Amino acid sequence: MAKGIVLLEGGFQEAELLYPYYRLQEAGYDVDLVSENKGEKYEGEYGYKLQSDLSAEDVDMGEYDVLVIPGGRGPDRMRIKDSIVKLVKDAYQDDLVIASICHGAQVLIEAEVVDGKNLTCWYSVATDVKNAGGNYVDEEVVVDGNLVTSRMPPDLPAFMRETLKLLQ
Repeated sequence: MAKGIVLLEGGFQEAELLYPYYRLQEAGYDVDLVSENKGEKYEGEYGYKLQSDLSAEDVDMGEYDVLVIPGGRGPDRMRIKDSIVKLVKDAYQDDLVIASICHGAQVLIEAEVVDGKNLTCWYSVATDVKNAGGNYVDEEVVVDGNLVTSRMPPDLPAFMRETLKLLQ
């Protein structure tokens, strides 16, 4: 069975986590919520609570096809956690589809995977993308190789359309 990872951290933006989570399941993917610690509960920006299925260190990357980085305040916390950053680096090196929306670009920057890439993100992270060697593009969705990026919740339909297209 095809498998996906959705990263989970406190302050996640609910739509940006739940929309990809359920769309991947609708497409036949078994989806794991992955955080720094297995079984930990996290609260989103609007109070929605979720519990992680696995810790980043427990992930066997060879079992997965896609990794999603939702936005909100979570990515700012994720980028200082070595196990999460390593997971994203490993996913990139293993050529998984990596789908990042909004502030998720902060984790991509920390994982050092944006240099020379075209991508988009929340506008306040654009300068960080440029400083990391990425080419910021202000569009609803940008695909560059195995990387799919979007800016904000209204972009979610295009974000998941392109993510699922890459996975076919």
